[in-house]
Amino acid sequence: MTELTAPLSTRRRASDNPVVRLAKRIPAFLVIVFLILITAYPLFWMVINSLKGKSDFLDNPSYALPEVWMWENYARAWEVGNLGTTISNSIIVTIPSLVLIVILGTAAGFALEVMIWKGRGGVLLYVLAGIMIPGQMIILPLFTTFFSIGLVGSLWPLIIIYTAGGLPLTIFMMATYFRAIPREVFEASTLDGASILRSFRSIGFPMVRNAVLTVAIVQFFLIWNDLLIALIFAGQRKLNTIQVGLLNFSGEYGAIDYGPLFAAICITVGGILVLYLFLNQRIMKGLAAGAVKG
Repeated sequence: MTELTAPLSTRRRASDNPVVRLAKRIPAFLVIVFLILITAYPLFWMVINSLKGKSDFLDNPSYALPEVWMWENYARAWEVGNLGTTISNSIIVTIPSLVLIVILGTAAGFALEVMIWKGRGGVLLYVLAGIMIPGQMIILPLFTTFFSIGLVGSLWPLIIIYTAGGLPLTIFMMATYFRAIPREVFEASTLDGASILRSFRSIGFPMVRNAVLTVAIVQFFLIWNDLLIALIFAGQRKLNTIQVGLLNFSGEYGAIDYGPLFAAICITVGGILVLYLFLNQRIMKGLAAGAVKG
């Protein structure tokens, strides 16, 4: 018995050795360090380039630290890029679009997945067809339509296009999330006398709130980072969104003032990064909820 248990106890003592435990953790530690570096380096590169002057860009490598730290690039970025106006316009366009996308998309997903009615499968396929239509194909008809009804020259075309463009993907995702909820929950609420609207408002929507936040974040980035639609339908300087405003740093002959440009990018990316850090856990919960099948 002693001969049989001795090798096992020896192995246990070896595994309890702090040096052995540390050696086992080294590969995982190296992987984590590598992931941190490849994630943080682009941010570091962007920040150091936002503090460079023109001579630094011409004479030194892009990864080198600035010879002269040009903190005034941020003031110039705010003025030249008209960031106060462009950020305000982006917020004015994004918030109503997100509210409409979330409310209409969640309600449609509930109707297509939870409610039982004839033809809902065909309607879902019709909605999914909207995902396969490239937005570039309908720009000219949209511009003609908005021009004929007098909406060109305002932010309304952006809100309408972003809402209509975001609904197909949102409806599909919300239908997937509602599919993960057991049907017995809604059947019990119906037996208790709750209407469809009450079931959606008091049961369905609260149960997918993490998924709603995830969908809202996805649509937020799609809207916030859009350039083509904003450039075509809101080309006036007073209507520029943040992405269009970054084009103000290009000179008459294509020359770009890189220092203030990177400073403007840092300002816009910094706010989005802080928002993501605060909502990271909820986003992960929403993504995990969509992977559960009821």
